[in-house]
Amino acid sequence: MKDAIEHYCDILIIGSGAAGLTLALQVAQFAKVTVLSKAQLNDGSTFYAQGGIAAVFDKKDSIESHVNDTLIAGANLCDRHIVEMTAQQAKSSLEWLIDCGADFDQEISAKGEQRYHLTQEGGHSHRRILHAADATGKEVQTTLQNQVTKHPNITILERYNAVDLITSTEQDSKRVIGAYVWNRQDEHVETIYANHIALATGGASKVYQYTSNPDVASGDGIAMAWRAGCSVANLEFNQFHPTSLYHPQSNNFLLSEALRGEGAVLKRPDGSRFMDDFDTRGELAPRDVVARAIDYEMKRLGVDCLYLDISHKTAEFITAHFPTIYQHCLSLGIDITKEPMPVVPAAHYTCGGVTTNDRGATDISGLYAIGEVAYTGLHGANRMASNSLLECLVFAKAAAEDIQKNFIANTHDITIAPWDDSQVTDSDEEVVIQHNWHELRLFMWDYVGIVRTDKRLARAKSRVELLQSEIHEYYKHFKVSNNLLELRNLVQVAQLIIDCAIARKESIGLHYNLDYPEPLEKSQPTVLTPSHKSD
Repeated sequence: MKDAIEHYCDILIIGSGAAGLTLALQVAQFAKVTVLSKAQLNDGSTFYAQGGIAAVFDKKDSIESHVNDTLIAGANLCDRHIVEMTAQQAKSSLEWLIDCGADFDQEISAKGEQRYHLTQEGGHSHRRILHAADATGKEVQTTLQNQVTKHPNITILERYNAVDLITSTEQDSKRVIGAYVWNRQDEHVETIYANHIALATGGASKVYQYTSNPDVASGDGIAMAWRAGCSVANLEFNQFHPTSLYHPQSNNFLLSEALRGEGAVLKRPDGSRFMDDFDTRGELAPRDVVARAIDYEMKRLGVDCLYLDISHKTAEFITAHFPTIYQHCLSLGIDITKEPMPVVPAAHYTCGGVTTNDRGATDISGLYAIGEVAYTGLHGANRMASNSLLECLVFAKAAAEDIQKNFIANTHDITIAPWDDSQVTDSDEEVVIQHNWHELRLFMWDYVGIVRTDKRLARAKSRVELLQSEIHEYYKHFKVSNNLLELRNLVQVAQLIIDCAIARKESIGLHYNLDYPEPLEKSQPTVLTPSHKSD
């Protein structure tokens, strides 16, 4: 066994997207911070976000309207207090980001005044989306990175996987004291001591065969929090983005909802439109409605994809508003100024997650969850477009304030047992992990996808329990690897998604079960609590 390597900080942030880096900048004013990134600093979902960030900047718009739109999109399963808090703090959160250097698109008004260009997306009743062309996430990520990398109180560890949280129990109350992390470069497990830990690991869309997310979206924070004793909620609500580009040479490429906000229309292979047959809002209906409509038409017609067409707009308009999408499609031989784009739905956003309060605090003292990893109550049964990056900013600030109020500096007075891998060996069966990986993602897509039934969910539960048993046995006997750690977490999250879906005996928002096609008179969040919570 190699000599144990230990790191010490006041606050450990696991994840390096908008939520994690915003929190790092907020708390570095009073604490020593370590940011853990599973790959490169910019490899998370934030960097790839296209659409924008919702906030009320237009005088014709209102916070009340933003709140109401969010509640409607969330099928009224949102927590009103959380929605109001988020909408009220949206503008100031964006102004903070702008002060950090973020450059959002601007325009000249009819009165000759300089103002931010606001676009509109599905579910919004007003133009309230700030954006940087069609690469808003890249602008946000780059801005935050520029600030974080030069801050003297922030240490960045790239290519490190968090393995598990470490807790202590005092008077029947758990407190986080550190984490075991796997150094991917040197291939060994190290220990990080911290009295405050924030999970900012993003979602779990990699559990599905088709996803718009980068490879790192493997539900790590949700699985670690569950194993540590945190409750989770609403994991049955997986948002499938309606329009992912369908092309064999283009995995995970998203065609922003802003395309439809600016007039793009959905078409069948024969060129006919269909969204008006499903919803009076047409292409601007919430994502769950649009995704189900596309899924229905694909199955009815027996086709591999449908089409999104914005070619009726001028080439100048398209290339100015959607330069990234235009160039990417052109590299694949698709000129979106002249022809439609082939599209399919893809797993995009995890609306549920680790349960937190309005400060981002979890069931365990000192442990926070912010961003897509968390269930705050903001999204309800369906996330409204461009509220996700907003949630990262608002709740990072709220968590920072709570950490400062309850701050405990790391005095190095706690001892954690070093990781012991002396009883395990290197695996010569890596192919088993790959086979399990493919099996998991395929049956989740088939049985726990856009449309579900009790029978499909029962099949998924049977399969996931068998996989869990196999992986648990594998984990006990072999040294960790990136694929093993991610698979272990994905299978755990898959089981939680399935259990949440089985528990909900209705169809609402993103959860559509053919055996229960109607919503209940009074819907409630689905909350799961670990049986080992009080261990």
